[in-house]
Amino acid sequence: MYYVLLVSHGEMAPGLHTAVKMIAGDNEWVMSAGLHDGSSADALAAEVKGLLQGVTADDRLVVLADLMGGSPLTTAMKVVAEMGLLTNTVALAGMNLPMALTAVLAGPDVELDLLAETLSGEACNGVEEFVIPADEDEDEDL
Repeated sequence: MYYVLLVSHGEMAPGLHTAVKMIAGDNEWVMSAGLHDGSSADALAAEVKGLLQGVTADDRLVVLADLMGGSPLTTAMKVVAEMGLLTNTVALAGMNLPMALTAVLAGPDVELDLLAETLSGEACNGVEEFVIPADEDEDEDL
């Protein structure tokens, strides 16, 4: 089986999960957890462990997080390691909606190494400046 876990500070991961559901549909193999203000890393670890309860060492797991080195990512990866799931897991930080959608839409047959490379590209390519060209007539009115 193939799983995608989104983790973040606050509501970013659950909010991103909601956006992914709107676009790609509700998939039981996509999960999310956030480290909430005033909550502990232990509480997040317990939540992540509960979400990953059915995942086995033969399954493939993609973990997407908001920040490299942040508590959500390090906590989630500690749980992944404790559950013996590291071998078939790829983890990336800097998640955004294009990256999460690509992970979800990649499907269960994608190679994790190739997916990691693709997701890194999506993270960068998802950031673009939106420019509205100035109307030349507007400049004359000033």
